[in-house]
Amino acid sequence: MRIIDRDNGRKPRSASSRDQQRNNQSLVDVSRGQKQRVRGKRSNSLPSKQAHTSYQGIRALLNPLWCYYGFITAIAALTVFGLMMVFSSSAVDMVAQGNSPWSQAIRQCIYCLVGFVMAGIAVFIPAALYRKFSTFFLWFGLFMQLLTFTPLGRSAGGNSGWIFIGGISLQPAEILKLALCIWLPAMLIESQQAQKIGEGLKAYWKPALGFMAAFGLIMMGKDLGTDMIIVIIGLVAFFVSGFPLKWFLTAAVLGLSGIVGFFVVGSGNRMQRILAAYGQCSSDDLQGVCYQSVHGLYAMASGRLTGVGLGNSREKWNYLPEAHNDFIFAVIGEEMGFIGAALVVLAFLAVGWCMLRVALTTPDHYARIVLICLASWIVGQALINICVVLGLLPVIGLPLPFVSAGGTALVLCLTAAGVAVQMMRTHPDIQAAVSSH
Repeated sequence: MRIIDRDNGRKPRSASSRDQQRNNQSLVDVSRGQKQRVRGKRSNSLPSKQAHTSYQGIRALLNPLWCYYGFITAIAALTVFGLMMVFSSSAVDMVAQGNSPWSQAIRQCIYCLVGFVMAGIAVFIPAALYRKFSTFFLWFGLFMQLLTFTPLGRSAGGNSGWIFIGGISLQPAEILKLALCIWLPAMLIESQQAQKIGEGLKAYWKPALGFMAAFGLIMMGKDLGTDMIIVIIGLVAFFVSGFPLKWFLTAAVLGLSGIVGFFVVGSGNRMQRILAAYGQCSSDDLQGVCYQSVHGLYAMASGRLTGVGLGNSREKWNYLPEAHNDFIFAVIGEEMGFIGAALVVLAFLAVGWCMLRVALTTPDHYARIVLICLASWIVGQALINICVVLGLLPVIGLPLPFVSAGGTALVLCLTAAGVAVQMMRTHPDIQAAVSSH
């Protein structure tokens, strides 16, 4: 029997051959379906393997590995940007002093190179060694701060917090900040363990004594700004380490009261600066304690949205004191506008977020507290500096980390960044990624 395919006009085929072709086609369809299912399984398994290497959108902000690289990028960007702004804000002042307009910028580049070398050394010191030799770091910081009360000490801006050795000026308080960030976590962990076995509050006498020694030495040098950072580091360290809350609140109130009493009420000049910052300054006050604050606000207002252009600041022409140092953010706002100033703020917030994100996910308790202390120092000091420029806080003489001109501050901030990188490497994901390279 023959069957004719009338629809397609094909050559007649037998029924048996047509059935065989249908069976073959069914086998092909089954085979294709199996391959597609296998491909689907493979494609579904790929994202989990690529999660640490491919872009993840907003989820990248939660990825410790992205935070690790983001932290390094933000620090490098702030440092390079700082070199550019130091040259822009200091060139006029250098020429007025009879020096090359590049003088301050060249010095800052040298400090930057030294800082990167110190950061590189700090990165390769294991976290366990920092904890083991933390007491040495504290004693070294206290010793350097004591030198400010010897013939090597010098006063600047009403603060006796400088030493001159071989023609080189140093600010030991910067060393003491880093030393506290390394030492306090180690002592607080030991104290917490001692408290659990029944020693009670007296288990915390070592970290309390070391903190008070650092605070007292800087207070004797009348450096309000640095002592504020020391207090922030201390309070944060005690809080995150699990110090009893009722005693923490009591110590915080007493400590802040002591700062206000000694630094503010006991100093007429500081009291005037505080009163000036909160409602006493006006555009008509072009002299006295309001001078620097008023011209800082002039600079910020002149920048508007996009700024007057790099190098075109008017306030740096001997109108704004410390334009390349404590008030460099005002020059940034004037030359780069609101957009440039906002990017700087975002960079510091990124630094803080990356450090906190890794700190909250690392299994190393010591590294966690060190990272949080370093974040409170760097981001806290940056926000205080910015608030001073904006007139929200009185002038207290704190530089903008990584950006302001200054040798000791830049070198120690970069060293602190190196310590932070090493502490971040205690995170398993970051450790695995670094080891694979």
